[in-house]
Amino acid sequence: MSKVIVLDNIAREGLDMLEAAEGIEYEVRTGLKGDDLRQALTEYDGAVCRSGVKITAEALEGNRRLKAIVRAGVGTDNIDKPMATRQGIVVMNTPAGNTLSTAEHAFALMLALSRNIAPAYQSLVEGRWDKKAYMGTQLADKTLGVVGLGRIGKEVAKRALAFEMRVLGYDPFLSAEAAEKMGIELVENVRDMLPRVDYLTVHTPLTPETKNLIGAEEIDMMKPGVRLVNAARGGIYDEGALAEGLKSGKLGGVALDVYASEPCKESPLYGMPNVVCTPHLGASTGEAQTNVAVEAVQLLVNFLTTGEIRHAVNVAAVDPKTLAALRGHLDVAYRLGRLLAQWHEGTIESCSLSYLGEVADKDTRLLTSAFCAGLLEKAMEEEVNIINAEVLLRENGIRISEETQSTAGIFSSAITAELACEGQTFTAGGTLFGNNMPRLTRLGDFWLEAYLDGNMLVFTHEDIPGIIGGVGTIFGSHGTNIAQMSVGRSSEEPGGGAVGVLNLDSLPSQEAIDEVADYQGIHSVKVIQLPGVGETPPWLQ
Repeated sequence: MSKVIVLDNIAREGLDMLEAAEGIEYEVRTGLKGDDLRQALTEYDGAVCRSGVKITAEALEGNRRLKAIVRAGVGTDNIDKPMATRQGIVVMNTPAGNTLSTAEHAFALMLALSRNIAPAYQSLVEGRWDKKAYMGTQLADKTLGVVGLGRIGKEVAKRALAFEMRVLGYDPFLSAEAAEKMGIELVENVRDMLPRVDYLTVHTPLTPETKNLIGAEEIDMMKPGVRLVNAARGGIYDEGALAEGLKSGKLGGVALDVYASEPCKESPLYGMPNVVCTPHLGASTGEAQTNVAVEAVQLLVNFLTTGEIRHAVNVAAVDPKTLAALRGHLDVAYRLGRLLAQWHEGTIESCSLSYLGEVADKDTRLLTSAFCAGLLEKAMEEEVNIINAEVLLRENGIRISEETQSTAGIFSSAITAELACEGQTFTAGGTLFGNNMPRLTRLGDFWLEAYLDGNMLVFTHEDIPGIIGGVGTIFGSHGTNIAQMSVGRSSEEPGGGAVGVLNLDSLPSQEAIDEVADYQGIHSVKVIQLPGVGETPPWLQ
């Protein structure tokens, strides 16, 4: 008999499923923390939670019984996944359960802005009939920009099309073919859509790349009267810049359900005209809570009764021996994915993997999944791992292929990845030195040997004297230490094109980057951030 603890309140339908499950006993124990939570978790085989309980490393340390934790919802930030992994505890989530509710809420915010719903009702509450004061605008024939076309972004786009809106979309992991089938016009980057939209909504995770994605500079690029909606993650919009945009009249309205800091009881936006704000209600519907509760219980029951693992965010669905034998090459493939995610430009249409030498005789399917996990890790609303990454890519219309050749080349094993992006190709290759030393061996047409970790600065340049010394001098003047350096040529003859890869002890300042970019003979500069030496994602630990 397996025992399950329910740590937060979930929908009755989920509890009914636990009641009916054969071989399962359950208890609901909410509000646990500290030693009480730690002790409770040692008494059960599985746990279901929402966002209320914080399952910390201390709560899991030394636990020898708990086998799985399922989050009834998408985010698992309240669960210490590295500790769960070290304790052999599978962490699963329910990524699809609240999709429709969140998409509908984003659309409700858009409609509320357009028709002045909140202030119009308030005027009635205050005894006024101000019909002329609340002239609105229709959505039909307006242009909506959607940043992030994952599950929720796609549902928002569908609703916008039903309202006869034009939809522009940005998502580097959705193919142009898939977007066209949905009736969405893809743009190459977010800034391309800004001057064209009447409404803008974002549906991406909060990452260093998306933090303050829309600030004062971006707002200045938009047409007057544009309305902005955010029901995704707080911090994607610069809230101070939104307030200034409203004061100046540049913005026609702002609607937020999420905030940079939550709970958010004070904001410069609260009380301003043309603002609609709600307290993170995107998934707060009976249907969404029922869906995530039922899905969470089903995942846990299936795991405890059959061993099935679905929607895991911290472990791979492979046996430990296979994982151990492939760990070094999985790390190489994953890091190549992370690198190309930052190196490529434009919308990805397809990716191909080539395995040469000894690695070609291993489980290349897993290696391809590891590459896909690296490629998508910072781009999706949900957590990405070796289990779900390839499926997520294919769902977005990106073709994936692989080829193998057992004959060794320069290295005993080599992995090469290539992305096709709107007529351009971006290629990176790597190998493994020893058992745990990933190396970059190819970037585009250039062959080199560079460390595949940490803070990297990649710059293409003319193969002429003085370039390397000039770059070193620039970083020296800015106090940035160069740990390693590698240079590759496109041919054996000097005077052509070349690439330099610097491994830096710290991220360079923007001033240093700009100075390198302006140096004579340098064509392009890109900063790439990879995991440090020995750092691996939870599913590889």
